[in-house]
Amino acid sequence: MNIANKLTISRVLLVPFFIWFLFSEFYNKFFWCLILFLIAGITDKLDGVIARKCSQVTSFGEFADPLADKILNLSAFLCFVELGIISSIPVILILSRELIITSTRMMAIKQNKILSVNYLGKFKTLTQMSFIMLILLLKHINKANTYILNAIAWYVAFITLISGVVYMAKNRKILSFC
Repeated sequence: MNIANKLTISRVLLVPFFIWFLFSEFYNKFFWCLILFLIAGITDKLDGVIARKCSQVTSFGEFADPLADKILNLSAFLCFVELGIISSIPVILILSRELIITSTRMMAIKQNKILSVNYLGKFKTLTQMSFIMLILLLKHINKANTYILNAIAWYVAFITLISGVVYMAKNRKILSFC
């Protein structure tokens, strides 16, 4: 297994620690969650850079990298819902989009087709990760406002849904086997 793929897997392995800190009574838990999430974000950036620069792009990496992002982000969103930080409805929309796109990519793989991530999908992931870090920062400094966080959650859900529609439209010819 190459370095890029190891970084992708490490991002998934950080998720249980993130969840544990988030639900613990640990002092400054939101700060430690923010640190863990930043580390995960750095691995997300590094795995792609290393894969491209060192010619380590693999089919596993092309599939696992966005999946690792989804596991990390959706875990955070679901925990935030459980903790009453944000509403479940935008999270359900985000989760639905992610499941549809991941299922579509899996069907394409069965047909020996790789549907790569586009720039809007990368922007969507950056938007989700930025929102998660904002929540963690605001909770850490005790400045979180539920109304504002929910408004931003709806914005993130909108970006997520738009990226899914564009992704499906862009790949409609490849997806004609569905």
